[in-house]
Amino acid sequence: MEKSVPIVFVRQSKVGGYDKTLQAHKEGGLSKLLDVKGGAKGHSYDYDLIVIGGGSGGLAASKEAAKFGKRVLVLDFVVPTPLGTRWGLGGTCVNVGCIPKKLMHQTALLGQAIKDAPKFGWQMGEKVNHKWETMVEAVQNYIGSLNWGYRVSLRENGVTYENAYGEFVEPHKIKTTNNKGIEKFYTAERFLIATGERPRYLGIPGDKEYCITSDDLFSLAYCPGKTLVVGASYVALECAGFLAGLGLDVTVMVRSILLRGFDQDMANKVGEYMEEHGIKFIRKFVPTKVEQIKKGTPGLLRVTAHSTESSEEIRGEYNTVLLAIGRDACTRKIGLDKVGVKINEKTGKIPVNDAEQTNVPYIYAIGDVLEGKLELTPVAIHAGKLLARRLYGGSDIKCDYVNVPTTVFTPMEYGACGYSEEKAIEKFGADNIEVYHSYFWPLEWTVPSRDNNKCYAKIICNIPDKERVIGFHVLGPNAGEVTQGFAAAIKCGMTKEQLDSTIGIHPVCAEVFTTLSVTKRSGGNVLQSGC
Repeated sequence: MEKSVPIVFVRQSKVGGYDKTLQAHKEGGLSKLLDVKGGAKGHSYDYDLIVIGGGSGGLAASKEAAKFGKRVLVLDFVVPTPLGTRWGLGGTCVNVGCIPKKLMHQTALLGQAIKDAPKFGWQMGEKVNHKWETMVEAVQNYIGSLNWGYRVSLRENGVTYENAYGEFVEPHKIKTTNNKGIEKFYTAERFLIATGERPRYLGIPGDKEYCITSDDLFSLAYCPGKTLVVGASYVALECAGFLAGLGLDVTVMVRSILLRGFDQDMANKVGEYMEEHGIKFIRKFVPTKVEQIKKGTPGLLRVTAHSTESSEEIRGEYNTVLLAIGRDACTRKIGLDKVGVKINEKTGKIPVNDAEQTNVPYIYAIGDVLEGKLELTPVAIHAGKLLARRLYGGSDIKCDYVNVPTTVFTPMEYGACGYSEEKAIEKFGADNIEVYHSYFWPLEWTVPSRDNNKCYAKIICNIPDKERVIGFHVLGPNAGEVTQGFAAAIKCGMTKEQLDSTIGIHPVCAEVFTTLSVTKRSGGNVLQSGC
């Protein structure tokens, strides 16, 4: 279908006809394709690219590379949790992250809808109960279908897949070990590290023996009962939120602040809402010992904790203790030292340049293992695709790690894009920042008369740059759906004036962003009397 000849291919990648080849030469794409970038010229390898990790980022990069005619191998192996939980292809998001989390969050929202229904005229019969086992079975069935779909997709794209643990043994060479202990060796011109992270444990007596993590929760065969959630990360608060939404007794033990790395004004509002809706918080305490009082499904555990500010010690009894204190990069046991890849010794994270290249030129990394980058599934997918296009398609487009939208699926959802208020002040200075904000009341919540002046919206503007919107934050229902659209506008350089000139859709929550007029600096009233 090319309109001019000759049709040029470089290293099995199609450049195109005369015009496209000339353009690629002028833009530098041709020289990039000709450059092996760390591979030994003339060397024969088993694969062009070996991807270590079958999560969202690794799968996206592998399929994109295969589209350019490259020979690609994906290695994926799930080391079981201390309680023996394991899962299939697809990584954290699909199996023990975003997907089951959102489905269980939706379960809790349905519970709230049932409570609201009588006010709208629905006549509810006898008491409505929730069955944990039915929910888990449905969620796991869906995840199983995704696991199978990923395997089929790899095969259809010509990507070789092995369920085996990958470990570097020497430059350009890797050893794989499957669950039967069978070892194989492969060589490749390039490697991509996409191994992700796993939950961290406390390192105290009883933590690995008796506690669970998010890796165990979503496939737990029994209802967890009275639960202590240790941690204040988004994983901790999301899990605490939907467990409480199912009617369970939930307590969150917090060492310091909520949602570290997020806007703290918004984070504290999330915490306040959760407390008002029955979730208990134990602040400035950390567990020091977990003991089993009674076996069972669930059993009974005693937790001893110490204050971070004094010598005070407390004890409590719970059916389940869920640890959500952070995650560690899976980089320390894949032989990086044998090939000279540098990692942050404290965190295990891998420093890379703006092209996701490690200090070893033929080894790249994407996703949660990157140092100083966002730990989000869509970011890993986007970065993986762009990397493959740069390596094999002559592209020079790099991943933008700044204007990335995200949502925390707590009972009151929190959506954000761009800078937090703290980061904006730090980067641009307080005098150059204007914050517009307002509370709002969703129309759907007025009839059941609940939670007025709990939803909250704010934008952060850079005054010298025509009040360009550099931070977007919303606390309310469907926050993710709201944030996604505004993220595109922020990417295009949206200003406050453009936002003001946009006509809102009435009555929806997102319209509040078209009418923001009160600044934090003014101290004006932002409470609302109606929807």
